[in-house]
Amino acid sequence: TKTGAIKAMVNLGRSPKGFYYERLNYAIGELYEPGSTFKLMILAALLEDRVVDTSYVVDTKKGVLTYYGKKVRDSHRGGYGKISLSKAFEVSSNTGIVQVVDKYYKNNPQKFVNRLYNMGLNSPLELPIKGEGIPFIPHPKNKGKWSGISLQWMSYGYGVLITPLQILTFYNAVANNGEMVKPQFVKAVKDRHSKQTVFEKKVINPAICSKETLNKLQAVLKNVVHKKHGTGHRFKSSKVTMAGKTGTSQKHYAYADKDKLGYISSFAGYFPAENPGYSCIVVIHEPDKSIGYYGSDVSGPVFKKIAEQTYTDTPVSDQIKSLKIEDKKTQRNYQQFYTIANKYKTIMPNLNGIPAMDAIALLENMGLKVRLKGNGIITDQSVKPGTKVAPDQAVVLKSS
Repeated sequence: TKTGAIKAMVNLGRSPKGFYYERLNYAIGELYEPGSTFKLMILAALLEDRVVDTSYVVDTKKGVLTYYGKKVRDSHRGGYGKISLSKAFEVSSNTGIVQVVDKYYKNNPQKFVNRLYNMGLNSPLELPIKGEGIPFIPHPKNKGKWSGISLQWMSYGYGVLITPLQILTFYNAVANNGEMVKPQFVKAVKDRHSKQTVFEKKVINPAICSKETLNKLQAVLKNVVHKKHGTGHRFKSSKVTMAGKTGTSQKHYAYADKDKLGYISSFAGYFPAENPGYSCIVVIHEPDKSIGYYGSDVSGPVFKKIAEQTYTDTPVSDQIKSLKIEDKKTQRNYQQFYTIANKYKTIMPNLNGIPAMDAIALLENMGLKVRLKGNGIITDQSVKPGTKVAPDQAVVLKSS
C-alpha cells in the first residue's frame, strides 16, 4: 500500500476449450468499462466539490431512470426507496448516484470531468512495462466523443475506459491516506561488477483529495463489506477486515437478447481495512452466468481468498540471515556468460556447454534471432564460432 510495490500480478486468458493460459498482460494493457468500481471516483468528485455530503438523501425512483431514451437500472428490482448517498454507494444504486451527478452537473459537466482529470484519472501511469492502455474519460470540449448521456453513463462506470492497474492505483491511494504512488515492479538491479541501481518509491500525487473526503471514502468502502446491506457483506471474512467496491458491467450490452449478454465482474479494495497493508483488484470477464456474474458473486470471493491467504502468510517482520548464496555451478555459469557477453558483439561465440537460457540471452543481446531445439545445455549451433554476424541474423541452437 505505502510503497506501490507489486507483490503478485496474474493474467490468465481462457481458450475455447476452457484451458487457462498467459496471453496478454490484461492488468496493464486491457482497457475496459469498469462499472461500479468507478463510483468511488464519482463519489470523491461529489464530495470534493462539496455539492453534497454522504448524508444527502436521494430517491432511487423504483430502480429505473430514463435519460434521452436510455434506461438506467438498479440491480435490485424496485429500487431502494429514499436512501442516503453513502448507502446508495454501499448498495451500488445506479439510479441514486446518477441522479446526484445529473442534478448538480448537467448544466456544467465540464466542472465534473475536470475534477476527475485533476485526480489524474485520465493519465497513464507511465509504467516501465510496454503496452499500458491510455485511459479514456470523455470531456464536453471534445464534441466528437461527448454525447447527451455521457455525463450520466460515466456516473456508474460506462462510457469510460481504464485498465485494472489504473483503477487499483486510485483505490490504493485511498488506502494510503490520499497519497497516490506509482506501481513498482523492481526494487533494484544489481550486477556484481557494477553499482546497484535502486528504484525508490515514486509519488504521483501527494493528495488525491482532502482529508475530510478521504475519511468518508474509507468509511463507505469498509461498509460495503461490513454492513449487512453492503454488496460485499456475503464474503466478509473472520480472519481479516476488508474494504472495497464491487463492480459489474455489461460487456455486450448492444445485444437485445439477454442470453447473449456478457459481463465483467470486478472487486477493488484493500486489507486490513483499518491499517491497510495491501490493495488488490480482481477482474473476471464473462463468468458463467448460470453460477453468477455480479462482483459480489464472482470477484469478491476471489478477493477474500487472496486477502486471507496474504494476511495469514505474511510475517509481521521480514528477517533474512544472509543474502550470500554459495553455488559454484551458478557462479561458474555466470562468469562464463559475463565473459562472453563482454567479449563478443559482432562475432559468433562458442556456445558449446552453455545453459540454453544463457545462450539465448547472449545472442538476443547481440541483436540476433534465436530458435532453440531441445532444452538444457547447448550442443550445436548453426553459425560457427568466430563467424561475423549481422543484426537480425537467424541462429538455430540445439541442446541436450
